[in-house]
Amino acid sequence: MKKDIHPQYGPVVFRDRAANHTFLTRSTMTSEKTIEWEDGNTYPVVDVEISNVSHPFYTGTARVLDTAGRVEKFEKRYGAGKKRG
Repeated sequence: MKKDIHPQYGPVVFRDRAANHTFLTRSTMTSEKTIEWEDGNTYPVVDVEISNVSHPFYTGTARVLDTAGRVEKFEKRYGAGKKRG
């Protein structure tokens, strides 16, 4: 690998502002803001708008479309089963 072309990879805290949830992981992202973590060390913190704690897909609050109703509306409007003359 070439030297000095890759970003630094290290521990970073991501903070989900919507759910007030934080987690420590490793990333190439950096930030000027820092936070003291549970282990007593200080890490850069990156604020995110959504994470697995607040995303509707993971929380189970995603909307499900009524596909049966849509098919019935289509059949009613265009007359399912009618032959063209």
